[in-house]
Amino acid sequence: MKDHKDLDVWKYSMLLAEQIYGLTKDFPLDEKFGLVAQMKRSAVSVPSNIAEGAVRKGKKEFIQFLYIAMGSLSELETQLYLSYRLQFMDSIDEVMTLIEKIKQLLFGLIRYISKRDS
Repeated sequence: MKDHKDLDVWKYSMLLAEQIYGLTKDFPLDEKFGLVAQMKRSAVSVPSNIAEGAVRKGKKEFIQFLYIAMGSLSELETQLYLSYRLQFMDSIDEVMTLIEKIKQLLFGLIRYISKRDS
């Protein structure tokens, strides 16, 4: 398996985390320890779990960490919808497009690993 830094899904998830940090900087101050902190944790969790899974010995462990990354991505998606509904953001279209791309890449990597060496 490639180093996690060579994986497109890791690269895109790092970009997503950067975008979330940028998008949340103008949220209301009273959300600093609430929604903002949760969104940052969810965003950082995606590439972190991909990286951690990539260094595990077995493919089952790697797949488990990829599913954890998928869960964090779904959490972030929900938090973005809530932010939009609370009118903390004008649009979430661009970031949602990136999330969909990452989901596709995660599912593709899970399929690839599952079929490899079977």
